[in-house]
Amino acid sequence: MNGTTMKNYKVYLGFAQAPDAEVDEFTSGVIDGLTGNPAFPSPPVPLKPVPVAKGADAQTPTDLTSLQLAFENAISAALHGGTPLTAAKNTAREALLDALHKTAMYVQSLARHDLAMLLSSGFEAASTNRAQSPLPKPAIQAVVNEISGQLLVRGESLLNAHSYQAQTMVAGNGNTWADAGDFTGARRMIIQPVTPGTTYTVRYRGVGGSTGHSEWSDPVSHMAT
Repeated sequence: MNGTTMKNYKVYLGFAQAPDAEVDEFTSGVIDGLTGNPAFPSPPVPLKPVPVAKGADAQTPTDLTSLQLAFENAISAALHGGTPLTAAKNTAREALLDALHKTAMYVQSLARHDLAMLLSSGFEAASTNRAQSPLPKPAIQAVVNEISGQLLVRGESLLNAHSYQAQTMVAGNGNTWADAGDFTGARRMIIQPVTPGTTYTVRYRGVGGSTGHSEWSDPVSHMAT
């Protein structure tokens, strides 16, 4: 025994209380993080559709991608429907959250002593240490054009951050920062709407810790398409 105590990390489960749009985007981050990730070779819920066994109910989604799509479709339907469609959307949300929870427990079982490994999964981490400390300054890893009219910001996850805030600035607009949204995870922060052909400067910060939030990240500029 050398007296060294290994740190224990837990997956942050606060995504279950996030708004529908954030749950949807968070799911995309988890799928991105786990796809091809050698640290997590056998997720309990498949990431992509799998062949349906003979005699199985082909209408019941069993993978994260299909559960996410069913949730997205239910959200769209509920926008123009009544109580039954809202109930169907809530049912689809619960099915997706159940799959995410199972996946979170799998990630935690393998990465409970390795923070970098845990964060690579797309999930956020919550420390078992209840003593609060200031959040470190985060870093933007990339800003990319994934869909026209949107910017996808990939940021560094922070231990003990329970959410993230982003801001944008457009040159010639008074050099003032505008709020661009609150996000459950840092790996996929969607900034929208943005105007194609316009260059946006982006920054973000973590929310939590003893000071309430981290410093803002160094800004990164990118032209929207």
